[in-house]
Amino acid sequence: MSLSRLIGGFVRRHWQSYASSAVMLVGVAICTVLIPRKVGALVDALANNRLGEQDLLLGIAQVLGLGVAIYVLRVCWRIRLYSAAYQLGVELRTRLYARLAAQGPAFYQRQRTGDLMALATNDIDAIEMAAGEALLAAFDGTLTLVMVLGIMTLGVDWRLALVALLPFPLMGLAFWYISTHIQKAEGDALKGFSKLNDHVQESLSGVRTLRALGLEARSSTQFGVLTANAAEASLTAQKWEAAYEPAVGLALTAATGLTLGLGGYLVWQNELTVGALTSFTMYLGQLIWPMFAAGWVVTLIERGRAGMARLQPLLEAPLSVEDAGTIDQVGQGPLVLEGVTFTYGVNGAGQDGAAADDTAQAPALSGVSVTLEPGQTLGLVGPTGSGKSTLLRVLLRQATPQQGQVRWAGQPLDAYRLSALRSATSWVPQESFLFSSTIAENIALARPDATRAEIEDAARMAAIHDDILRFPYGYDTPVGEKGITLSGGQRQRVAIARALLADNPLLLLDDALSAVDTGTETRILEHLAELRRARPERAAIIASHRLSAVVGADHIVVLRAGRVIEAGTHDELLLLDGWYASQWRYQQLEASLDAT
Repeated sequence: MSLSRLIGGFVRRHWQSYASSAVMLVGVAICTVLIPRKVGALVDALANNRLGEQDLLLGIAQVLGLGVAIYVLRVCWRIRLYSAAYQLGVELRTRLYARLAAQGPAFYQRQRTGDLMALATNDIDAIEMAAGEALLAAFDGTLTLVMVLGIMTLGVDWRLALVALLPFPLMGLAFWYISTHIQKAEGDALKGFSKLNDHVQESLSGVRTLRALGLEARSSTQFGVLTANAAEASLTAQKWEAAYEPAVGLALTAATGLTLGLGGYLVWQNELTVGALTSFTMYLGQLIWPMFAAGWVVTLIERGRAGMARLQPLLEAPLSVEDAGTIDQVGQGPLVLEGVTFTYGVNGAGQDGAAADDTAQAPALSGVSVTLEPGQTLGLVGPTGSGKSTLLRVLLRQATPQQGQVRWAGQPLDAYRLSALRSATSWVPQESFLFSSTIAENIALARPDATRAEIEDAARMAAIHDDILRFPYGYDTPVGEKGITLSGGQRQRVAIARALLADNPLLLLDDALSAVDTGTETRILEHLAELRRARPERAAIIASHRLSAVVGADHIVVLRAGRVIEAGTHDELLLLDGWYASQWRYQQLEASLDAT
């Protein structure tokens, strides 16, 4: 969608605001052109000694009244029009947020947070200005220009009007030349701001890493370079915008000189009165605004186009995971994977922050078949890169398998609405995310109406309750951005408490116990077993490098290079004497050495 179509549709939907603003602008224009005419009449009357004291005071009062009317009308139309224009910014930001919220991880692997923030601020502001100030200036400037030229031509002297307009075609040519450079300059300025925003966001998020590696000076140097580039791009745009004023000034200066020359001659020949020449000079001064308005409109439109060119691809980007399901609630039944194969780099699937491409890769999952009955616990183990996290992504519909099928309660996963799947699943990733609020609010994220007692019960289940009580404000302690004030293990346990409080039918733990010690891990697993006995229909999948986390699972699957190489219970896998048994002996030896 082009900028003109976007603004045109918005104006049609809010035509009352724009129409009322237009009516008030017409009133402003009428009052504006009446003032020089009234002043010219007063000058002629004074020059001819035909104006008494009472008539002079009345004339001055009328001029002042017109000035007050202009002021009131300008205030009213600004309130009316800008209120509507701001609504466009609200609508665009709402659309952008909704689109971003609907996108999956593959989309964000190709995007940068700082750039998205810049789009939601500067770029949308530019479009909003094009819908508000640009339309206003275009209408007001055009209306003033037409009315002033009309009264100059028909009400004063057409010869003066013709001479005054001679420099304006040259000004129009200058405007065209300037505008051809503005859009590129504005686009470069917006891109420069996005890069600067990216750097600031990443530096603040990774400030601990920067300090640990002693990279503060390097980061500051990069910041200085990006700031200089953004400032230079913005300055270039401002220079081109500033070029409008000299073009307008030269045109009006030339027009004034030509007008005074011809006007003086006509007055000398008694073909024009001094009052009429005074009025015409005042009208010529009123042409300043339409000329500046033309330059301002072009600038705002080019800014809006540059912002729209960056925003539109994001609004129209296809969803990385289509939400075409129709079932609103997940029923009770087994979760079944049949021959699931998934390869990164196919159908837009990216990995590890890299953009997806068509480069051939080995499948992350290859022919995986697993069945999880309600109430059971499935353990997923295997070496790094074996496909454990990818399998959980498939279950979360963050990735769509190229082959095979996943069914839950007898229905394919894509038959459910994404909202239904997410409301039935609690997921705790290895890198848990906490919001900049209190511990209690983070735990109650999925259930904002949870009582403090329920929050504390969930914290006890996650073995974090005692740690929370040692904080200065207990459950009301702010955790900082991304939970920066908590340790890695504490963040994981808060995230586990959040998942347990949600009380969904399926719990997914993606190596979510990696940052806790074995004793804490044991307590959490015991609490999960208690919860399972209390809720026998609740299923869980635990993906872990530490085999002790899956010892009590009903079924354990060993993945390697995306394939199932072993499957069974803990005891059965030990008897197979394969990868699982070898890794178990190694981890037990490691634990015994740590104990000594």
